[in-house]
Amino acid sequence: MTLDDNPLHFVHLDIPHLTLTGNADPRFFLAGSLCAAFSHGITTPIDVVKTKIQSDPQKFNGLGVVEASQTIVEDDGVGILIKGLAPTVVGYGLEGAAKFGLYESLKPEIAKLLNLDTPTIPFIIASVVAGGVASIILCPLERTRIRLLTDPDFSKYNLLTGIPRLVEESGVVGLFYGLPAMLSKQCPYTLGKQVTYDVFCRMLYSFVNDPNIASTKIEVSFVAACCASVVACVLSHPGDVILTETYKGKNNPSTSPSFSQTVRTIYNDRQGIKGFYSALPARLIQVGGIIVSQLLLYDFIKQSLGLPATGSS
Repeated sequence: MTLDDNPLHFVHLDIPHLTLTGNADPRFFLAGSLCAAFSHGITTPIDVVKTKIQSDPQKFNGLGVVEASQTIVEDDGVGILIKGLAPTVVGYGLEGAAKFGLYESLKPEIAKLLNLDTPTIPFIIASVVAGGVASIILCPLERTRIRLLTDPDFSKYNLLTGIPRLVEESGVVGLFYGLPAMLSKQCPYTLGKQVTYDVFCRMLYSFVNDPNIASTKIEVSFVAACCASVVACVLSHPGDVILTETYKGKNNPSTSPSFSQTVRTIYNDRQGIKGFYSALPARLIQVGGIIVSQLLLYDFIKQSLGLPATGSS
């Protein structure tokens, strides 16, 4: 098989719109922002349940997602299920713009720079860089969201008042407290989601007679998104547990445990490796919903803006 016969070959290098815009096409950023804000926003109730389980595993020990949800509503009222909606939508809207936009923009540049016969390594490098930048953007908003859910004294705040309160407590630098934990979640998540989706789309399109049929594009996107959701969830779940442990309650950046100490605490207190996968069923539902809806919406918006469906060209 030659490189040109390989369905994973990065043919996007020759797409005219990438050449004309210097590979930083704003349509990728817009599509990424809209799909991420929507998909994370509609799954906020599931994220609330997942975060509650992770932050207090003893209380919810042995409870399924439905039972845990009932307990949370009984304790805090039904309104708790949309607590943190604003920082979720704003944070992931910005994060999605950076993650998708940078990933799509960096792929051809890294491929040209490394001059490799396979696109796999450029895909991985682009996803890690995009995930790192997205982590920096998301840090203040994710810290606000988790604090709203795990600290009763902080629940009176919202997005607009919560961030200034955090600055008041620990300064601007404190907003980025927990960045190592955020990176441990977002980089594997971005790699698992976007690289897997990219690769599976290309593989599936290699078996399709006419990739321009609308129904075919939807089917390819759906199957690839389902595969990506499982991979992304499994790869990033330990980082998600670490992030919740880092940000929960009234943790003060100046006195809180380091990243390595947090990892050791989870390992020692939660039955070893098993502790890094607490609330995994809830997150599989959440991440599955997020990724499938997000990637389908992303490709729909891309095509509406004149861009090709992922892996179709």
